[in-house]
Amino acid sequence: MTVAKKKTVTSASKKVTEKLLGKVVHYYDKIGVAIVDLNAPLKLGDTVLLKKGEHVLTQRVSSMQMEHQPIAKAKKGDVIGLKVKKEVQEGAVVVAG
Repeated sequence: MTVAKKKTVTSASKKVTEKLLGKVVHYYDKIGVAIVDLNAPLKLGDTVLLKKGEHVLTQRVSSMQMEHQPIAKAKKGDVIGLKVKKEVQEGAVVVAG
């Protein structure tokens, strides 16, 4: 009598790490702009996710300003105005998409 060997296949759990780019400190609803305190560099064309609770907004960075002047890139520590497609909540985290 032959006993069949059982193979146990264990897959490693996939850990998703998100790069924290910053945090929304204010939102201007009339002009659709989120004020973001950056923890990492950001540039035009980057894809970002703005998340708070169940609310998630994914978009490409198409317009950002600092001191009311358009900028193409920002560095860690900068506080920028980011044009957003939909309303975001203060305290939302901004992560790389």
